[in-house]
Amino acid sequence: MPPATSRVRPAVVADVPVILRLVRELAEYEKALHEVDTTLDQLSEALFPDGREPAAFAHVAEVDGEVVGCAIWFLSFSTWTGTHGLWLEDLYVTPAQRGSGLGQQLLSTLADICVERGYHRLEWWVLDWNTPSIGFYESIGAVAQDEWTRFRLDGPALDAVAGRELR
Repeated sequence: MPPATSRVRPAVVADVPVILRLVRELAEYEKALHEVDTTLDQLSEALFPDGREPAAFAHVAEVDGEVVGCAIWFLSFSTWTGTHGLWLEDLYVTPAQRGSGLGQQLLSTLADICVERGYHRLEWWVLDWNTPSIGFYESIGAVAQDEWTRFRLDGPALDAVAGRELR
């Protein structure tokens, strides 16, 4: 049997269903599948809008033509560096392909985009209990930003701050 061939490439419209499946697998791994409301139409519109710039971007990892991983990202901006950066929203490789180097290939692809475009940062969150991922990120030189506390407004609190009460 010939060795498997793998590659990382930008996602195309036909990848949206498998990307959504991978997002759901990641959410299940993170014990948060119940929080995923994203539809195929929403994901497709975010990644491949008609006539507008995308709100998000994706790369996929393939083995023998089958998509087995993805990185979903969007542009951020730092007022301190005066440049954009990439915010990695999701990085996921199927369990059968973990340890194969595909996660590192996905990150390397995004790092290359940063360097090529003159961006100074590639950033992401990782759950504090996800020690395999934390170990992987530290092994490639990523540094935890523990001095920051994440905040979120959503649901009724978001409506209230926006001056809109739920009806």
